[in-house]
Amino acid sequence: MPIPQNAPAIDRRLLRDDVYHRLRDAIVDGSLAPGEQLRDGELAAWLGVSRTPVREALLRLAEAGLVVAQPGRSTTVSSLNVRDVREARDVVAAMHELAVREAVGSLTEAHLDAMREANRRFRAAIEQGDVEAALRADDELHGIPVAVAANRALTSVLDQFTPVVRRAERLRFSSLGGRASLARHDDLIRLCAAGDKEQAAAVSFDTWRTLPATEE
Repeated sequence: MPIPQNAPAIDRRLLRDDVYHRLRDAIVDGSLAPGEQLRDGELAAWLGVSRTPVREALLRLAEAGLVVAQPGRSTTVSSLNVRDVREARDVVAAMHELAVREAVGSLTEAHLDAMREANRRFRAAIEQGDVEAALRADDELHGIPVAVAANRALTSVLDQFTPVVRRAERLRFSSLGGRASLARHDDLIRLCAAGDKEQAAAVSFDTWRTLPATEE
């Protein structure tokens, strides 16, 4: 049959990003453990793709500090390095502070209700010890000001450094330390509703900046 001339091209960027996100999430949730060797052929077979997007994803993961690449030798999942977590945490905290400062004033009642609902689910997850659900709810709550701010540079920085922080965040949400986030979330939502962008931004910064960089 003749090849259609008007068929839309496959967006290679979508495949590349999907492979990156799936490998990133597998590292963050522990499916790919620290120290585990990553072979592009095995990963490609697992994901059902060619080696090229896997290699591209591994390069991005190395830039984010989630894997350690030794050219010509091996690529392994990085350990939870204290310095890497601390540096990523400080950058993420600054970005969320900026996002809240830019978003307050544009947040609608629907946005605020969505943040409240996310915090209710976060509270339930913490009380039930459901770390995965807590992370999802936390992502949704903090993601609302980020989306409203609509700052593409800010979003790009968060996309790079948040996965490193998420590995440490699992330690907080699996312990009593996660309960401290509940009060900060309540304060953040209250201040956003009041239109107090400076105090809301400060609470957002504090929420991320107080994340411990170690298991201690």
